[in-house]
Amino acid sequence: MTQRKARGAKARAKSAPKAASKPAPKASRPAPKPAGKKPSLTSSRRAPSSQRVRDEWRARIAAEYGSAAITQHLVLWLIQIGASPDVIDAGLRIVEDELVHSRMSHEVYVDAGGTEPPHIDRDTLQLHRRAQLPVELDVLRTVVRVFCLGETVAVPLFSHLRAGCTVPSARAALDRVLRDEVRHRDFGWMALDWLLTTPLGPQIPTIVEAELPRMFGDLEHSYGTGNPAHGDERSGLMADTDRAWGLAPPAEYAEILHRTFTRDYQPRFAARGIDATPAWGARLTTPEAAAAAATGPAAT
Repeated sequence: MTQRKARGAKARAKSAPKAASKPAPKASRPAPKPAGKKPSLTSSRRAPSSQRVRDEWRARIAAEYGSAAITQHLVLWLIQIGASPDVIDAGLRIVEDELVHSRMSHEVYVDAGGTEPPHIDRDTLQLHRRAQLPVELDVLRTVVRVFCLGETVAVPLFSHLRAGCTVPSARAALDRVLRDEVRHRDFGWMALDWLLTTPLGPQIPTIVEAELPRMFGDLEHSYGTGNPAHGDERSGLMADTDRAWGLAPPAEYAEILHRTFTRDYQPRFAARGIDATPAWGARLTTPEAAAAAATGPAAT
């Protein structure tokens, strides 16, 4: 879910609807039919949709669309620096996946009664080069930020959203997204492994360790306790009917993010000679984090 997915399945967090993570009670199923068959999702009575549900899925349309554009741009850079064909092919497949995710998110949005077009900022549909630096450094920064971090936490986040989802269209979308996110996560670490074999390789641990505090800080602001919505007393609350549409409250996103550091980030980086622990501890003390904290919790 790239960093911008943080605004979609994530941006969900900011409105107290979106972000956060933790198990949610499953909606009760209708009584079994005489034939003794278990009720399927399609036979279940659809939960009513709220404005929160529509806002969330509308944001996901834009987030997935943006992820397709960002990945396409990254693949261009990978081609320019002569990356492994396997890495390039995997990136191109992700572009197709993200466009499918966006289309399926739109179907859920319409199913929930949404009629407004998604808000897509064209300025965000591209990566920006730091002209004074080699392309390889921008590739490294994007691979780590968007895939090693963003797509890695996306796997447990979407798994959690799917666990309480019973609305057929939303469940179908999350089934597809979750299946693909595992491959997107793996792409990030595969691309990092390839970069470690290049002439830049010996410098990568130092470069990444220097950038991780800010990157972790961005994640904390999108999903964690740095998210303004997390400070609201209702950040851990959500109606079962909203969960049935594949949503979760901010507090649950934060729990999943923090577990992901221990289960994924720390060991995966360590296996590549990168010590992520100091950066994780410093994530709330970066200038960006301090500025976000100064704004206080979002008004409700």
